[in-house]
Amino acid sequence: MTFPDKTSLTPEDAPPDERLDRQVRIPGWNQEALARARVGVVGDDPWLTALFVTSAAALGINRLTVVAPELDERLLTAARGLNPELNLAFFPGYFSHPLLEEPLRGCTVLVDLGHHALGTKLLLNQAHRQGLPLVRGYNFAEDVATGLRLFTYYQGREWRDLLNVLPRAQLPSPYPGDPVLALVTAGMVLEETKKLLLGEPVTPEGITYVRTSLDEGAPPHPGPPKTENSIAVVGAGALGNFVGLGLASLGFTRLTFIDPDPVEVTNLNRQILFWDAVGQPKAKALTGRIKEWFGVTARTEISYVDRNFDLSDFAVVFDGTDNFESRILLSERCRENGQILISGGTGVEAGQVVVFNPAHGGHTPAELLGLYDIVGQRQIDVQERQRASCVYAPEPAVIMTNQIIGGLMVDALRRLLAGEPSPNLFYDARGEKMLS
Repeated sequence: MTFPDKTSLTPEDAPPDERLDRQVRIPGWNQEALARARVGVVGDDPWLTALFVTSAAALGINRLTVVAPELDERLLTAARGLNPELNLAFFPGYFSHPLLEEPLRGCTVLVDLGHHALGTKLLLNQAHRQGLPLVRGYNFAEDVATGLRLFTYYQGREWRDLLNVLPRAQLPSPYPGDPVLALVTAGMVLEETKKLLLGEPVTPEGITYVRTSLDEGAPPHPGPPKTENSIAVVGAGALGNFVGLGLASLGFTRLTFIDPDPVEVTNLNRQILFWDAVGQPKAKALTGRIKEWFGVTARTEISYVDRNFDLSDFAVVFDGTDNFESRILLSERCRENGQILISGGTGVEAGQVVVFNPAHGGHTPAELLGLYDIVGQRQIDVQERQRASCVYAPEPAVIMTNQIIGGLMVDALRRLLAGEPSPNLFYDARGEKMLS
């Protein structure tokens, strides 16, 4: 389903849900296929499972059947606010017996987010018998590493590959979870689910992302890094939503969200914390939500970051802006001030995380990505723009890329503060391994 440019639409032929306007513009997009599909979800981490539900609701997947011990109520509130058409059937409990297959009968796609092998084996058997595809994604903490794995099963795919995505725990038990890796996992699983529902090729290989080398005897998921330094999140839109969620969930408390723009209804397909904030400044709405959910100390700056904006008080700057001039300016200022800069960029199917660590030197994100050549001049400043509504100057956008890149941006900081290498990462939804 595609729609003509909004400037030529009349009220009679306008999209029925303006909230989804940014994604129905993607060539070949079929929103009706997402709306009529029924997706079965099994999980045991309340945060990860509810993140997937919320993101799927924002994408316009209306029919979800979930088996899990519990779901994060804050995220469920967001899911229902983002998608008034959401039909969620929730069956509390672990997926640990063949009788629990019955609620998932009739689903179009199965999703396995669990962390015990019994549930995964039951789901694989059900998918095989009923000829259903199964997207398997989960976080792990094994030996001296933590990370995530993802694999999409369909009939005919090599069964030996499935051994790589069977967790070591055989029976269900409470799972501590990793809130940042959950952001990335939920986004990747939703991307694979979307591909299946739209008839697109899935990722041909299994995906493994390893984030932490742990000392023997260390806890499987280290607590939040200890830092009293304040953090600036420049851009409170889609990337800012997920960066804010990740930072607050880890326990970072001194956060400042900076953005000049208001929330628009067309933001709601990917900016999941704004379901009741249309018309409010994004920075203010994001600050309020993070305070409400996590009780952190967060501040708001409703402003452009131009050459007169003072960033010197911040030890770390997250760049979630949407224009090259702002990215160049942040690169220059962070190099001058000796600040860590974690820059994220997203498109419909690709994105990147580029890290500048002044302790190691090297290229800034603007230099590495060639932004000076793109802009065409060395002296850069950020000019205030006319705030036309997104629907009159539309660019296609979806939730998954923003969720994945936002989570990886926060994980980059966690790696830096833990003394680990934090490599630049490039995401391609069509790539063989998604991450490189």
